[in-house]
Amino acid sequence: MLTLRLALKNLLNAGLRTWLNVVALSFSFVAIIFLQGFYDGLNDQVEHATIAALYGGGQYWQSAYDPYDPLSLEDAHGIVPQSLGSLIAHDSATAILIRRASIYPQGRFRAILLKGIDPDQHTLSIPTSLLGDTTGGIPALIGSRMAKSSGLKQGDLITVQWRDVHGTFDARDVRIVGVFRSNVQDIDNEQIWIPLDRLQMFTQVPGQATLVVLKSGVRPVDKASGWVYRDLDYLLKDLHTFVRMKSVGASILYLLLLVLAMLAIFDTQVLSIWRRRKEMGTLMALGMTRGRVIELFTLEGALHSVLAALVAALYGIPLFAYTASQGFLVPNATDTLGFAIGEKLFPSYSSLLVVGTTVLVCVVTTVVSFLPTRKIARLKPTDALRGRFS
Repeated sequence: MLTLRLALKNLLNAGLRTWLNVVALSFSFVAIIFLQGFYDGLNDQVEHATIAALYGGGQYWQSAYDPYDPLSLEDAHGIVPQSLGSLIAHDSATAILIRRASIYPQGRFRAILLKGIDPDQHTLSIPTSLLGDTTGGIPALIGSRMAKSSGLKQGDLITVQWRDVHGTFDARDVRIVGVFRSNVQDIDNEQIWIPLDRLQMFTQVPGQATLVVLKSGVRPVDKASGWVYRDLDYLLKDLHTFVRMKSVGASILYLLLLVLAMLAIFDTQVLSIWRRRKEMGTLMALGMTRGRVIELFTLEGALHSVLAALVAALYGIPLFAYTASQGFLVPNATDTLGFAIGEKLFPSYSSLLVVGTTVLVCVVTTVVSFLPTRKIARLKPTDALRGRFS
């Protein structure tokens, strides 16, 4: 305790030099927590939105389905197994049939994906209940991005053309009964949703589907012949890879900030040891061991991180609280990235992130503070009293 009080007193007596180091180190605290919280928030926000609107608790793919190969959609359909059909009947899953199609807004040709889904499903957050309105013909639902790019709006009639299972072209007029907004581009861009039973009838594939999406929290079935189960780890792999790559890039900035702050502390320690040679000789002459002197100077350097954490808390906590509650406005250009970011991004600052960053910086600061003090181990009290090192 005496050593701690003496170290703190010496540190505060250094005046401006101490506070310059403390402020510089506090920037490292805030920058690391802020940037990592930004990426954690990105991951959480996109993951939650995508799970709610698209992935649910996991998906079963018909064995021929390949989301990266549109041509596979011609054959990517099959009878829903009884085990999955039981889940659908109990509202624990929903089936989706996907077919390639074309529309002709204002006389222009446009390739789209035509998707069939049960209007009464509660597995995904898509407002499919609007598809229950059949008073005006075949109801259709589109996203805001699709509406903007095609010029369609609620109440419009649009001709949709497709091929049935035998390769025969067919076409119908559908009525846009709703335009929904979603952060998830994969349920919006170049897509039209209609009731599942209608699409099955039009394409002559009764009882068949391309995907079966489980409701969140529902356990996958043991047997589903001809269908492949994709869990959330598989479905979210691209997102996690993207966030991990961005975090690695940000780590370079963390390293630069730490190196600059540690360089300042290292120089301060070297200068302090050089200028306080007589003080060290006096302390050793009064009975303080070399180990205790090394402990004193190391503790002085380590206390920079403690003071920096306190200073960082003064302006960091209000900054983190504001950004976590208000978020950041996201440029429209980020919508082309393919991730469900939305109009605002809300950082996530977990207690593990704050504590982990504080411990990391404190440990690094302590190590850097110790390195210059090793010379004290070879110091003779008589030489120190004369103001020189042996």
